Amino acid sequence: MADQTGHLPRTPARIFKAAKWSWQGLRAAWLHESSFRLEVYLLVALAPLAWWLGGNAIERALLIGSCLLVLSAELLNSAVEAVIERYGPEFHELAGRAKDMGSAAVFVLMMNVLLVWGLILGERYL
Repeated sequence: MADQTGHLPRTPARIFKAAKWSWQGLRAAWLHESSFRLEVYLLVALAPLAWWLGGNAIERALLIGSCLLVLSAELLNSAVEAVIERYGPEFHELAGRAKDMGSAAVFVLMMNVLLVWGLILGERYL
């Protein structure tokens, strides 16, 4: 969020506030979004596997990072859905389109996970 007087240099107190708001967002996603919880469970299962199967730091970063991107997109998708639901349950074409596009973004990044894992592990084990 921009300050009233413009962007001021970050101080430790402001960084702490930003971290607190981020934590609140993660907590809200965990409490209210079953898809986010499922993706966190997958990350918890896949991250150690990625650390073990990755041959070097770059491969590990790609394997784990691709999963983290899915979580990020899920957070953004959930934010879009929350804003749309805030304005009422009635159907509107643009609201439906926005929700579908957010869902599609998550799906594309899930396909990216399959691609990254398939290319890195497939080359090694096939």
